[in-house]
Amino acid sequence: MKTVVIIGGGITGLSAAYYLRRTLNQYSGQTEPANIILVEAEQTLGGKMRTVYDGGFTMESGADSIVTRKTNVAPLIQELNLADQVVYNATGISYIYTDGRLKQIPKDAVFGIPTSIESLATTELVSAEGKVEALKDLYTPNEHFTKNDSVGAFLEAFLGKEFVEKQIAPVLSGVYSGKLSDLTIASTLPYLIDYKNEYGSLIKGLSENRAKFQSGGQKKFMSFQNGVSALIDALEQQLTGTEIVKGVRAESVAKDGSRYAVTLADGRVIDADYVVLGTMHYAAQQLLADPVLDQEFNQLKNSSMISVYVGFDLPDAELPADGTGFITADGSDITCNACTWTSRKWEHTSRERKLLVRLFYKSSNPRYDELVQLSEGELLNVALEDIRKSLGITGDPVTHEVTKWHNVMPNYHIKHHSIVKDLEQKMAERFPNIYLAGCSYYGVGIPDCIANGEQTAYKIAAQL
Repeated sequence: MKTVVIIGGGITGLSAAYYLRRTLNQYSGQTEPANIILVEAEQTLGGKMRTVYDGGFTMESGADSIVTRKTNVAPLIQELNLADQVVYNATGISYIYTDGRLKQIPKDAVFGIPTSIESLATTELVSAEGKVEALKDLYTPNEHFTKNDSVGAFLEAFLGKEFVEKQIAPVLSGVYSGKLSDLTIASTLPYLIDYKNEYGSLIKGLSENRAKFQSGGQKKFMSFQNGVSALIDALEQQLTGTEIVKGVRAESVAKDGSRYAVTLADGRVIDADYVVLGTMHYAAQQLLADPVLDQEFNQLKNSSMISVYVGFDLPDAELPADGTGFITADGSDITCNACTWTSRKWEHTSRERKLLVRLFYKSSNPRYDELVQLSEGELLNVALEDIRKSLGITGDPVTHEVTKWHNVMPNYHIKHHSIVKDLEQKMAERFPNIYLAGCSYYGVGIPDCIANGEQTAYKIAAQL
């Protein structure tokens, strides 16, 4: 019997184990049976997906939702009998905090990019001169940009520097955790260059394809009544017949003839025919310990983030009407990069409609090196000061949750895709039947990680 070892019990590793077991069961008699072992260093599964309950609030230490336009998750939710637990986000006005106050992002903008002349003309985030400059998008053709170019340079070329800096960059940088000059069109919004080439204008292209961005109505994100951990728990429950090793770190993966020896921290050595490395790239690099791969591994980049939830014994109505949160512009008088009004956006997080907000402090923040050294209490005080300045709320919190995600947020810079391609080629040559998987390489969102786990499972199942 063949043995498959999956290292990493985050959503990618869990998905790989689930789809591999499901496929082998489905084609029983046509495939070789396999012994599947899932190894996770922590005592619980889920990786960066973990739900915390306290003081009547539901808080997520990592990812808080699933993008609904990525349709691969819906069938899995049905299979796991979670459909009746699905909840969707409430929608409302998003703001940028700049010049000491909240300014609305136009409702019909896509990542801050205007989808109409009216949207461009009425924004209060950009000066009249900046708006006039952005009109060049309507008559300036794309003569040299490709999907491998910087998305920042691309947008500035057609919409102007001010429009990008004041309205688009705060939104896009917040989503993709990096400077726009370091991010490619391909890794962010690849359809933009198609729209520019086809319609001659980004604004016209987005306007003509507005229905795509409004698909699903207002239900753009989903979670579960008891938080995203419901998905992790349901996957774990389905892994009958799979050996799950928790609280034990994998220390090395080495060739052993035609197989691989996977050595665990407790001294156990597992002989494996296939190995899935569903870990961060630096952990995979350490496990393989192959200098030939170091050039590619060392070029993959991560960023960091600190998340601070604060819950108050105050009504949710204390928040600005119809708002769901804000992004902070550079040079503002508050420290956080963004603030989600969680109790407004996700009703299930505060059953009694009390006020819950979540603040984000990213490694792009000028103060990050100082912030990451602070204690939990000190970070709470920083968050409370940001809340006071931006929202005018001064009450004492009844609960809080601080999480530091240091150097574990993948950053897809301009060379990312070519690096991964080179790494895949070397892996196939030097470590056949070992698969790299997860957010370090193939997409950072929950749907992307699930899809990658599924594809990896099918590759192994096909060989079996």
